[in-house]
Amino acid sequence: MGVVKEPASCSLKISDDVIITMSKLAALDVKGVAGLDGEVGKISKIRGNGPIKISMIGDVAAIDIRIIVKVGEKACDVAQEVQTAVKENVQNMTGVTVARVNVTVSGISLAQ
Repeated sequence: MGVVKEPASCSLKISDDVIITMSKLAALDVKGVAGLDGEVGKISKIRGNGPIKISMIGDVAAIDIRIIVKVGEKACDVAQEVQTAVKENVQNMTGVTVARVNVTVSGISLAQ
């Protein structure tokens, strides 16, 4: 009789830091975004007070992001573009399903 071997199971875990970095880059690439409301750093991630927060429910992510919009831009349009860019970027690059992206416009930048 032959020996039947069970296939090795493997899993892939994407770090919240990776999702935060991808979200940051996607948001900053949107026309009309002057920056994020706060710094993304190790301390802000530990304390949970940074501009980007990730909530994982199983394999599904919910992303909260605070942005600063450039003066003269329509905040609602910029926020919608950020939602789309962040969701598509994270899903395409990681395979993690993004249930929602909540964007808060927390300021207007007067610098051109």
